[in-house]
Amino acid sequence: MNAGILGVGKYTPERILTNFDLEKMMDTSDEWIKTRTGIEERRIARDDEYTHDMAYEAAKEAIENAGLTPEDIDLIIVATVTQEANFPSVGNIIQDRLGAKHAAAMDLEAACSGFTYGIVTGAQFIQTGAYKHVVVVGADKLSKITDWDDRSTAVLFGDGAGAVVMGPVSEDKGLLSFVLGSDGSGGKYLNLKEENDKLYMNGREVFRFAVRKMGDASLEVLEKAGLQKEDLDLLIPHQANIRIMEASRERLGLPEEKMIKTVQKYGNTSASSIALALVDAVQEGRVKDGDNLLLVGFGGGLTWGALVIRFGK
Repeated sequence: MNAGILGVGKYTPERILTNFDLEKMMDTSDEWIKTRTGIEERRIARDDEYTHDMAYEAAKEAIENAGLTPEDIDLIIVATVTQEANFPSVGNIIQDRLGAKHAAAMDLEAACSGFTYGIVTGAQFIQTGAYKHVVVVGADKLSKITDWDDRSTAVLFGDGAGAVVMGPVSEDKGLLSFVLGSDGSGGKYLNLKEENDKLYMNGREVFRFAVRKMGDASLEVLEKAGLQKEDLDLLIPHQANIRIMEASRERLGLPEEKMIKTVQKYGNTSASSIALALVDAVQEGRVKDGDNLLLVGFGGGLTWGALVIRFGK
């Protein structure tokens, strides 16, 4: 039984923090940020707006978009690193708020790769016939773990949530292949500092890792799917840095119009990054029935994940 995408949804906070706003907060400039990252603005959640609030809104929209009700959902998987507490999980909280009374729920943690891990995990339940409808959410409130005194990282991150409903699709649609990976020896380059629970990143090392792994994983997952580069209709990379994204696109030999870019308006939103880009692509009409999509990301851990999915039911 093939597992594909039946519906999509997203949520982004109302507050927009522009590069010009950051100029007033720290020693930086709009030109410096845009040149090095491609980011122009990012969304920042209110103090009383939590990861589970954003995840709930995105999941609710995805279920409605799929033409289903919360009672149709069998499993909820939330990819996040910014839970308000270790338990109950974000999945538990939104399962209750949605009224998805037949659903199991859990959180999954693979940092910025989390959404790809969630898609692959959800697909296994559907492909075995264990469950029919699985909600996968990528949601993070990175603003609460951002060190606003560290200008090298503070300019990068934003908040948001994206979600999909997965379910059985026809034989020629759905998840075609995937690659997941981990290199725990690189955990020291991207982590939470124990002394203040704020994010630390060695930008140079993470950049080198990301360019290499996103390119390698993209080529590997295409080969596993039995596809050529020319068969790809849209590349949906983790929206961390425009230079990393462009390196992935060039490695695949794709024209600019075959890569979705949302980094300029959302920044790096961790587990919701690929999810938001996918949802925007679908909602903007850039994804058609039968299109081959390549989702690829990297994250703290260090982790990486890539998958090819043929869109449609």
